[in-house]
Amino acid sequence: MRRTTRDALQDSACSIQRSLEVVGDPWTILILREAFMGVTRFGDFGAALGISTDLLSDRLTTLVEAGVMEKRPYNEPGKRARHSYHLTPTGRELRLVLGALQQWGDRHRLGDDSPSSERRSRATDERLSVAFVDESGNAVALDDVDFVPVTDPH
Repeated sequence: MRRTTRDALQDSACSIQRSLEVVGDPWTILILREAFMGVTRFGDFGAALGISTDLLSDRLTTLVEAGVMEKRPYNEPGKRARHSYHLTPTGRELRLVLGALQQWGDRHRLGDDSPSSERRSRATDERLSVAFVDESGNAVALDDVDFVPVTDPH
């Protein structure tokens, strides 16, 4: 039997590679952005993004199967039952990934417009930056960060 790229990704020891299987598509990242902004309904995702219903359905299914989002039934009066999509605790952890992408984009891909949103603390309303933090809670400069292979991941 021939191995597919999907098989290779799922069997990979690299967590970056396995994560891309779930969130590596640009539409998926944009769906997550909308979810963090409070969008939960299929039609609202579609309207906000201009994505085809087939593609949106596929991406939402992937996010649900990966445990990033969960489906919840709802019913509007006089209409058939539908599902809304909500971030799980696992999905909410991706806020850090989206924040890092936004921060990079604000610095390197901004163009003529100002940023569309800012990262701010709910407690203090101070602006936030995404950073590597050591075990003592200190931010570490990017030039001081290495990705070091683990010889035996188990």
